[in-house]
Amino acid sequence: MKSAPRFAIVVAIAVAVLAGRHAMQSRDGGSPEPPTTPAATKPAPPRVWQVGSLELKPCELAQPHTGLSTAAWCTQFNVPEDRAHPEGRKIALRLAIVRSSAQVPAADMVAFIAGGPGQSAAESYPVIAPAMAPLLAHRNLLLLDQRGTGDSHPLSCRNDEPGVPGGAEDTSNFDAAAVRKETRACLDQLSRDADVRFYTTTDAVADLEDVRRALGSPQFDLFGVSYGTRVAQQYAMRHPEGLRTLILDGIAPNSLVLGEDFAVNLDAALKAQFARCSANAACRERFGDPYQTLYQLRDALRANPHKVSFRDPQNYASVQRVLSEYSLATVVRMFAYSPETAALLPLSIDAAARGDVGPLLGQAKLLTGDLGDTMDGGMQYSVICSEDADLLSPRPQDKDTILGEGMIEAFRAACSVWPHGVRPANFHEPLKSDVPALLMSGEFDPVTPPRYGDEVLKGLPNGRHLVLKGQGHSVVTRGCMPRLLDRFIDKADAKTLDTSCLDRLAPLPVFVGFNGATP
Repeated sequence: MKSAPRFAIVVAIAVAVLAGRHAMQSRDGGSPEPPTTPAATKPAPPRVWQVGSLELKPCELAQPHTGLSTAAWCTQFNVPEDRAHPEGRKIALRLAIVRSSAQVPAADMVAFIAGGPGQSAAESYPVIAPAMAPLLAHRNLLLLDQRGTGDSHPLSCRNDEPGVPGGAEDTSNFDAAAVRKETRACLDQLSRDADVRFYTTTDAVADLEDVRRALGSPQFDLFGVSYGTRVAQQYAMRHPEGLRTLILDGIAPNSLVLGEDFAVNLDAALKAQFARCSANAACRERFGDPYQTLYQLRDALRANPHKVSFRDPQNYASVQRVLSEYSLATVVRMFAYSPETAALLPLSIDAAARGDVGPLLGQAKLLTGDLGDTMDGGMQYSVICSEDADLLSPRPQDKDTILGEGMIEAFRAACSVWPHGVRPANFHEPLKSDVPALLMSGEFDPVTPPRYGDEVLKGLPNGRHLVLKGQGHSVVTRGCMPRLLDRFIDKADAKTLDTSCLDRLAPLPVFVGFNGATP
C-alpha cells in the first residue's frame, strides 16, 4: 500500500468518478475480438502493435483494490531523470494506449492527464472509462503515468511505524517538527534511487512531448483533470503545435498557488451545500443548521480530542481512531468532493455530534484508502515544494475555518526539508491560446470552484466554460457530459456545442436518514 507523508493525502486534488471497463482491441485497429469465436477459425491476434517508433504489447490496467481493469497496449518509455544531464540516470515511464474500435482511427489522439498531484493515469482510468467510451469509436487514447506516479518510477514512501496518521495512537494535531521528521525519512528512502528535484510539472511536460514525437507526432486532444489541468495548461504554453483541442475538468489556473485557497474554498462550498438543507423544510426540521452544528463539533474536538471506536465498513472489524478538529476537517473535506457524499454530510455530522462517529469515519476510511493506494506522496511534495511553497504565506484569516491554517503550515514545514526543482519564470502566468477549449466545473466544487474556470477562460478566445448544477469536483462523468465531450473533440468547436441536456442536472437531495431523502 502506498502511504503518503503526513498531511499529503489530505491535500490531494483527487478525481472522484464512476467505474467501468473497456475491451481489448485487435491489431488491425478494428473491433474487439468476439469472445465466442473459436481460436481455430481465426488467426491469433498479433502480440505487438507498432505506433511511431514504439512497440506496444497487450496489457491490463487495474485499479488497486477493485475489480476494475481496462484492456490496453503498453510499453515502457525511457527518459533522463535530469534533462540537463541526459547521460545520467534513466527512468522508465509506463505508457498505455486504449485502442479505438475504428478500422482507421483519427490522426489525432486523446491524452488523459490524472490529478493529484500524485495520481497514476493508468490506475485512475478504469473509473472514468465509461465517460471515455464514446471517444474510442474514432480515436486512440493515451495514458502516460507521470514521472513519480504509478509505474513510472513512483515516489512512494512507506511508513509502518506506530502513530502514523490514522493509526490508533495518532493525535492528528499539527506538529511541524513531526512533519519535518517524517518528510526527512521519506526523502532519505526515496533518495536511494531518485533525485526528487526532477519530478515536477515542467519535467512531466517535457516527457509528454517526447512521447508524442515517439508516437509519430500526432496532435493531442489533451484532457486534464484537477491537478492534470495544470499540466495541460503548461503543455499548451510550451508546445502549442502539439495540441488540437484542450479539455480541462476541475480547473487549477496557472496563477493558482496550490494550498493557498483550500480553506476558503471548502468553507464556501459547505455554506452553499448546507444552505440547501436550510431551504428544505424536512432537512431543516431534522438537522437545524448543519453549518452551525459542524462548527460546534469542531470546537468541542478542539478542546477535547479523544479516541473513538467504529466498525470498518469493509470487514466490520472494530477500529480505533483519535477524533480531533484536524481529522474532522479532513473527513468533511473529502465528503464535499462528490454530490453523493455531500448529500450525507448533514446526517453524518449530526450523528457524530450525538456520539455516533461510525457514518462519518467509516466512509472516510473508504475514501482515504482509495486515495492512498492511487496517490504517490513524494511526487506531491516534488511538485508543490518546487512550484508553490515559496509563494505560500500565513493566512490568519483562515484560522477559524474548518480547514484552518494547518495545511499551509504543513506544506511550509515539509518543503523546508524537501529539495526544490527549478520553476520556469513564466510558470504562473495565465495561459493565452487560440486552441479550441472546453472547460468544465462543478457548482459546489470545494477545491477548484467555478471562478477558477472563469479566470482561465479569459485567455482562451475559442473556449467555453460549462458549470454543472449541483455537482462537485471533476464532472466529466456526470449527466450528458461524456456525449458533449465526444462532440466537442469531434468538431473541435466549443462555441456551437448544444449543452441543453445539462439543464436536467440538479443537486442530489440531502439525506435526512440512512434510507435517503424525503419523497
